[in-house]
Amino acid sequence: MGQRPATPRELAHVLRACRHLCVLTGAGMSAESGIPTFRAAQTGLWERYDPLELATPEAFARDPELVWRWYSWRRELVAAATPNPGHFALARLACLLPRLTLITQNVDGLHQKAGSRTVIEFHGNLFANRCSVEGRLVEDDVVIENGIPCCPRCGARLRPGVVWFGEAIPPAALAAAADAAADCDLFLSIGTSALVWPAAGLAESTRAAGARVAEINPAETGLSAACDFRLAGNSGEVLPELVNCLS
Repeated sequence: MGQRPATPRELAHVLRACRHLCVLTGAGMSAESGIPTFRAAQTGLWERYDPLELATPEAFARDPELVWRWYSWRRELVAAATPNPGHFALARLACLLPRLTLITQNVDGLHQKAGSRTVIEFHGNLFANRCSVEGRLVEDDVVIENGIPCCPRCGARLRPGVVWFGEAIPPAALAAAADAAADCDLFLSIGTSALVWPAAGLAESTRAAGARVAEINPAETGLSAACDFRLAGNSGEVLPELVNCLS
């Protein structure tokens, strides 16, 4: 169909008949809560580092202490952030529809803080720890050796529980997202450029199944031309209005 400008009231009309809404959120939504995008976070003491020096398996193997210092700084930065009205609106929207699947490219946990109960985290979670040998998430008390947390079961170094450059999306998250995109009546992309694969292919799966695609973003993206509805604006403004139209 191609994109056309739309209003929250128009999209709400579509949602009233929606059996299953699939939502994908990206860095733009977190930016509205004051969290800088990944590359924008390279400021201050970290501006001389390329993200590839800090967010790859090779970087961790080369200098795990440096990587952990950077991630500890990022955790402090993100921990100080709070959900914005868009996060709360999505949690409320889930209560108004028969089914809502929420997929996020963000690692900050703000959707959960806002009350969203089930979130598919494409890139993991910044506050999780994963054993670098066993691959399992570690929620037990960790042992710190030379400034590096270690697995309490096998003694191997722990790493942040995020997906680094060069790593694959967790299979379970990828499968759940693909199933939702192919099953939904409407796919809603929020605050993402829709250029990073495999997340960028989710909207294509929805269209291939004959369903519609919508976008909320202040600027046009790589997905815009393929959208049935495009709402220009920040999620913190558009989503609350959308929910009010449904209530």
